[in-house]
Amino acid sequence: MAIEQKITYMRRPAPEHEFEVGDKVEVFCDHEKGSERVRGWIKGIVVQVDAKMVAVQFRSNVFLTDGWMVPDRILWYPSNSEHLRPAGSAKKSGTKEIPDY
Repeated sequence: MAIEQKITYMRRPAPEHEFEVGDKVEVFCDHEKGSERVRGWIKGIVVQVDAKMVAVQFRSNVFLTDGWMVPDRILWYPSNSEHLRPAGSAKKSGTKEIPDY
């Protein structure tokens, strides 16, 4: 006599945003604005995507959290990071900011 077992599999959680190479995004990081180093949102372009990570390249210098400048201007983020969002998803505050990108 065979005993039937009901096996349920969990699906991986659906990411809030699906990123593809060429997407314009905004990233919260340390970067140069003018000649000063600031921490805030900066625009970039997705240059590589894998199952868990997204690589974003920038036109201005960006820095790691420990202070080192990234020579190739590419930062990697988990695809579900709160510091990574599609470009243009910021709430409008009434002031128009000229993007670095």
